[in-house]
Amino acid sequence: MDRLGAPGRRLVYYDQRGSGASSLTPGAALPTADDHVADLEALRLHLGVERLALCGYSWGGLLACLYALRHPARVERMALVSPAPLASSERAAFKERLAAMGRRPEVDALRLEMIAAEGGDPATQKAPRDRRARFALAVAGYFVDPRLAVGLTPFLVQGRVEESTWKSLGDFDLRPRLAALGASRPPALVVHGEEDPIPVDGARATATALGAPFVALPRCGHVPYVEAPAPLFAALDPFFG
Repeated sequence: MDRLGAPGRRLVYYDQRGSGASSLTPGAALPTADDHVADLEALRLHLGVERLALCGYSWGGLLACLYALRHPARVERMALVSPAPLASSERAAFKERLAAMGRRPEVDALRLEMIAAEGGDPATQKAPRDRRARFALAVAGYFVDPRLAVGLTPFLVQGRVEESTWKSLGDFDLRPRLAALGASRPPALVVHGEEDPIPVDGARATATALGAPFVALPRCGHVPYVEAPAPLFAALDPFFG
């Protein structure tokens, strides 16, 4: 997302609680969605800005919506890129699609090539030894072309932190609440790959609830900044001004 940097535009990244350099306090309770919203508000106060322009990717898109519901006057505008499902009922379909995309013949072919490249025996070895190769295979289901996963920088998701956050949301559907904001809704944009394992129809419904433009990226899965950077940034740049 560094390409969003421009004269007069400051980009701020932060490691969310329980990830990257933001470690959990020993013995502290696992974070909830409310904790993540509070952390984002604390970041705004720390930066000393009145309103945030948010670009939320995947779970970050859902977090941006949660923040906008809690602090609508503090959001100047928000772009949701490949947003996570905004209703709990849609998560099962996402998980099924992701599993199916990870079982495609082209993913298995990539696995065999990786094992052979290491000098292993594809007939007996189940996975490559190299950490980056194993990571690429683990996330290959997010890509239309699984070979693009090879260039992705490995990252670690703490399962217990993720599980705690999702569990705290319970049975949720944010779209009616977003629509009910009415005139206080911040300007928004939704961008989503047509072949994302997170179903594109849900992203369209999110755009409708926000009264926002929707940009569909053809032949793109869940990682548009790798799979479709040109149309992605062509949509984001003018939106952020």
